[in-house]
Amino acid sequence: MSISLRELADAAGVSVGTASRALKHQGGVSEATRQKVIALAAALGYDRERLQREPLRRVLLLVHHTHATAATSPFYAAIIAGAQTACDKQGIALQPFTTNASGSIRRQIMQQEPDAILCAGFIEPDVLEVIKALGKPLALIDTSAPGLPGVNPDNQEGARQMTAALIRAGRQRIAFLSGSLAHHSIRLRERGYRQALFAAGRLADPALEALIAPGVELARGTETALAELLALPERPDAIVAFNDACALILLAACRQRGLRVPEDIAIAGFDDIPAAAPAGLSTVQVDKAALGAAGVAALLAAAEHLPASETLHPVRLLLRSSTGPHCQGDPHAPA
Repeated sequence: MSISLRELADAAGVSVGTASRALKHQGGVSEATRQKVIALAAALGYDRERLQREPLRRVLLLVHHTHATAATSPFYAAIIAGAQTACDKQGIALQPFTTNASGSIRRQIMQQEPDAILCAGFIEPDVLEVIKALGKPLALIDTSAPGLPGVNPDNQEGARQMTAALIRAGRQRIAFLSGSLAHHSIRLRERGYRQALFAAGRLADPALEALIAPGVELARGTETALAELLALPERPDAIVAFNDACALILLAACRQRGLRVPEDIAIAGFDDIPAAAPAGLSTVQVDKAALGAAGVAALLAAAEHLPASETLHPVRLLLRSSTGPHCQGDPHAPA
């Protein structure tokens, strides 16, 4: 039979509140006391799942510092808004948070005293291991890791549909401009691009796969990659960018060079951020608010110790003027 939290606290010689904070890895407890309580809980048979079944009151939404820039914030701001709405309905306080790479990740997170943690977007594997070791309910949005619940847009299918639409429009040399392939979503978008080429019987040309090096500012990296593509003996007649922020930079840079969009070169993005429609940018629409809400639902399931699962959210092709009037979606593609 499991002992009560009060019995555990008495055995450790601490208050019930201190015992609870120690087991939840919250602040206000010395490391020595924390380890003592955890060891006694194991030795005396305290059921720690009983503590985890308490309602979540405070959720930390962890966003990588590279997602907090002007170029990426429209996408993640919408995800955070969706998560905020879902938390409000549950009476949960949501705290968006960006860690400082120069300090202790564990200390920074524990100072926020969260009951559970959501991670949105890219996260370094070593940082994720630190977070997992905290023992708190954890779920992922727009990224993936083995054994953890997560929600993602259907990145591969979206990029496949966009590339296939350009192929049907008669584009012969379609390039893919990629960010760091350490990002789960970017890897799958590149895979979707290659999948469409393969299905059309085309060989992927390595020269048409441009990469913005990690750590390089988006505008500068995009300009450099575009210059390399346009310097090819046979330059591309279409570019699929890994996201809309990159595609919008491409649009402006091509026009500054005197290229006509879409007559000389078609440009497409991914995400459908607010600036995409006014620019006439063809893109793949992601329901970002729904993604944030689904992340909260996955976190609540994790807090109830339900089996971890990864779900894909459908995306929608939006073809606008940047890819031309002959670019049409696949009527047989998934809705």
